[in-house]
Amino acid sequence: MLEKRLAALLPFAVLAAAILAVPLDLFAAAPVTRQVTLKAGQFAFDPPILRVNRGDRVVITLQSTDVVHGLYVDGYGVSTRVEPGISKQVEFVADRAGKFRYRCSVSCGNLHPFMIGELVVAPNDTFVRAVGLALVTALATLFYLRRFPPAEAARE
Repeated sequence: MLEKRLAALLPFAVLAAAILAVPLDLFAAAPVTRQVTLKAGQFAFDPPILRVNRGDRVVITLQSTDVVHGLYVDGYGVSTRVEPGISKQVEFVADRAGKFRYRCSVSCGNLHPFMIGELVVAPNDTFVRAVGLALVTALATLFYLRRFPPAEAARE
């Protein structure tokens, strides 16, 4: 009887494996060009968090409000240096989803090591997959309880 119960849940296991394996780029927004002005000054970036979608072309205009600053984006190798009053642009395609730090690459004072920001590249496939797995689990539970009622299990 146990084999029969496990066999009944096999389609749900296959569906769960498909949710984990299938690329979810079908749900991603179309790539666009994101223009962002990033101001560097007083040991902080403004804005401190940049949010883009995977595949977007990102154009960052870096401006310094006080002294010479730099910009280095981890994972993308993007690097530039800017002096006060002069803007510099860097471009790259955000082709990897995840969170990446960006930091000042020029020693600009005592708190320089803390001058960091975060680039967030979406979509968050983990969330979509988790919702899909939760739905499959709920459906499998309902199917199992309907096919094998608890009263039937007590008789066995």
